[in-house]
Amino acid sequence: MSPSPRRIAVVADSDTRWKWGASVARQLAPGHALDAYFLRARSTPTERQLAEIGIVPDTRRELRAAELVDDEALADAGIVVLAVAGGTVLALAHGLGAAWAGREHRPVTVSGYVGVVYEKMVDGLLTRAGTDIVLANSGHDAERFRAVFAGVGVDPGSVVECALPFLGGEPYRPSDERPFTVTFAVQPSVPKDRRSRLGLLERAAAHARSHPERLVLMKLRSLPGEQTTHVEADPYQHLVEQLAAPAPANLRLAYGNMGDVLDRTDLLVTVSSTAALESMHRRIPTAILTDFGVREAHGNHYFVHSGCLASWDDIDAGALPQPAPEWAAAQGIGKSDPYAAARARVTALRAAGPLPPLRPYYTARTAGLYLDGILRNNGFDGSGRPLPLPSAVGGTGFVRTTVRRVAGRGAGKLYRLGHQRLAPALRRWGAV
Repeated sequence: MSPSPRRIAVVADSDTRWKWGASVARQLAPGHALDAYFLRARSTPTERQLAEIGIVPDTRRELRAAELVDDEALADAGIVVLAVAGGTVLALAHGLGAAWAGREHRPVTVSGYVGVVYEKMVDGLLTRAGTDIVLANSGHDAERFRAVFAGVGVDPGSVVECALPFLGGEPYRPSDERPFTVTFAVQPSVPKDRRSRLGLLERAAAHARSHPERLVLMKLRSLPGEQTTHVEADPYQHLVEQLAAPAPANLRLAYGNMGDVLDRTDLLVTVSSTAALESMHRRIPTAILTDFGVREAHGNHYFVHSGCLASWDDIDAGALPQPAPEWAAAQGIGKSDPYAAARARVTALRAAGPLPPLRPYYTARTAGLYLDGILRNNGFDGSGRPLPLPSAVGGTGFVRTTVRRVAGRGAGKLYRLGHQRLAPALRRWGAV
């Protein structure tokens, strides 16, 4: 089959990663057809989630990670964006590297991060090492990434500075034609425990009661039962029914594309959501909550130098924080054409002739025990080939199909699927 360099493929395993990967694809190759490969996993995006993101691929498939290695259409793409977790990037770099060895043409591979990198930086970075391009969402990240790569003997030239691909939209302008709107950007696992999440909702409701002239939106990520990149144990849709007093009329739950919600936002409030950077980019006042402390566990420590840290008391008193210009510039906010360097890198790689084999940092020699577990959890054997699926799996119907889908993912993922999907289903059936 002849190469098709006018196609760009995105491999994604959740709604958030599809948003990032598809947005990167549009920035890297705006004239290319877009092929979507959704991995079957806990957080495979639903039709509603995809519609909310609003980027429609030209082709679409859902499959296991190990099925990608022998996919001829993927091998013939011009660029492949790996919008998946670091361990899956590593497994695919091994599997695809083995499958593409000796080919005259192989795609340029791209990896990166969906949002800000505030924890496990070295851990995640070294699993992405070996892809042709590792995108850094800011100059700050690019400097850190290159230093790590240089320290372990990986080519730091593979790190390319860009910005989050979905920073855009019109600059903020206040409007007298609608109520002043405070939007809280919800995160599935920050804060994580039920008491804190209910407390946060109570505080938002209190702000709405004390400012009846304002509209307070809780911008939700998903419907109850839908899965996201991070597990949401206590959705706000359920917690709103448990408020100490009925929710005020000007406190509302909101869905939809974040960009569309920001179009009508006058103050964005969050603990540490990447939506804060989208808001700052548009010069919308943005408050990073300190009510739960400034802590690595919550990710708001990333914003320490932003000048945007604020509590609900500050917001009640009228705070409208704006980021410090130096800090914003270091985070890639406000850059014009931030993907020019990445496009130039793709062009240079193609002009140099046949691409060299993919060279993941972790190999059987350098980290065999670590690598083996990652490969098997993603359905690969030690050589990067797909593990055989069981020829006979007990059970029939729904249970049998579900177990077959997760075969080869590893016991840990099988347990999580049983705990998060099968167990609730069986409980519902038992209650009928």
